[in-house]
Formats: sequence, C-alpha cells, structure tokens
Amino acid sequence: MARMSSYSGAKYANGNYKSYQKKYDGSKLQIGKRSALNKENRKRGTYGNGDGKDVSHRKNGKTFLEAASKNRARKGRA
Repeated sequence: MARMSSYSGAKYANGNYKSYQKKYDGSKLQIGKRSALNKENRKRGTYGNGDGKDVSHRKNGKTFLEAASKNRARKGRA
C-alpha cells in the first residue's frame, strides 16, 4: 500500500511535489554560506585550480583550507 502524502498539487517528472521541493531550492542560508566560501576560495587563489583544496568554516567562524573531500564528508560537524 502506498504512503499518503501531505503534499498535493503539481509534480515534477521525477514524482517530487513542487511545493515540497520549493523550500529546499535556493535556501538563503545555504546560498549565503556557499557564496562566501567561493569568494574566499577565489581570494586565496585555490578556486578551480585542481588542487583539491576547499575553504571550510571552524566553530569560531574563521575559515581555513582543507581537502574538499574531508570538508564535505563532515556535513555540518565542525
């Protein structure tokens, strides 16, 4: 038996409800953080040069360079 959804209305081709997806698309918090990190990456000269480094946040708010795989694997645990 299929689960009942609390969402209704238009759907995307993949079956996701547009009203549900809308709250995740363009979240201002995520856009702000990512754009700030991209700006810092460009300033440090490591953006797009293939060195595998990424700017990451520390708990105190400062940024530092580390391997992109380590930074993204942590997913919120600073």
